[in-house]
Amino acid sequence: MIDLAKPEMKKTREGFGRGLTDLGQRNEDVVVLVGDLTDSTMVSFFAEQFPERFIQVGIAEQNMMTVAAGLSLVGKIPFLSTYGAFASCRALDQIRVTLCYGNLNVKIGGAHGGISVGPDGATHQAMEEISIMRAMPNMRMIVPTDFHEARKATIAAADVFGPVYIRFGRENVPVVTEADTPFELGKGTVYRDGGDLTIIACGVMVYEALVAHEELKKEGIEARVINMHTLKPLDGDLIEKAAVETGAFVTAEEHQIHGGLGGAVAESAARRHPVPVEMVAMDDRFGQSGKPDELMAAFGLKSVNIVEKAHAVLARKRGARAA
Repeated sequence: MIDLAKPEMKKTREGFGRGLTDLGQRNEDVVVLVGDLTDSTMVSFFAEQFPERFIQVGIAEQNMMTVAAGLSLVGKIPFLSTYGAFASCRALDQIRVTLCYGNLNVKIGGAHGGISVGPDGATHQAMEEISIMRAMPNMRMIVPTDFHEARKATIAAADVFGPVYIRFGRENVPVVTEADTPFELGKGTVYRDGGDLTIIACGVMVYEALVAHEELKKEGIEARVINMHTLKPLDGDLIEKAAVETGAFVTAEEHQIHGGLGGAVAESAARRHPVPVEMVAMDDRFGQSGKPDELMAAFGLKSVNIVEKAHAVLARKRGARAA
């Protein structure tokens, strides 16, 4: 059990980098490409150990996608690394037409996702990648919650054929899993049980959901907490089970409110077992420069905001029963 008051802090981007070195040791077909961000995306670990399988493409993200496509066609497993804002927007045409339409075995590491990037500001705070990538046929989308999960997600991405996007952040974030915590692509995990409502979160918001769980518990509210690290394919069975058993959802993500985790969960619930849904997310705004934790608070991405939405969705749940 983690200490929510004083959790260990580590970077998810380091988990990505360490996962790549794990893969490099076990599979000589794994190659890594980077768009002039070797240290920032922490692929430097791989570059030091396997320089013959490391390609510095430079500031040419669109070209990097097509180079990776060619490598995949000759049997390699290329992992790309750049900022999520550049991968999901600047190189989107190449991702859509070359990687996804061709269903090529290319993995994309999108760094500096979310507003917690901090002082780099709105242009570098990737807030739209989930909605963009989960709309792409053949693409898989993973948002690891911490260092250990990012490492496991990177390894898991190599074990599945086809394009995969892994989103990770810049700052140190709370470690809420352990090295041996199970991870399965496409399967959410229940971290806390409860029958009053379900909080479904991804990325750093899983920690905030766990804190919210404790605050709600003090009020006599039992909230189930699910880590939905894979946004595509989404674990519809787990969502349906939670909908039937708890009857209300709060989603929490460090992403735009449109088309992200909240939208994915609402779509799934609407098809299988509709329940009231409230969303904690970036409310259709761009970010700004600032300290990461201050930005998370200013834009409503903290445990207190999850608690507020929990009360709102429970009121809706009671109203539906009364009707």
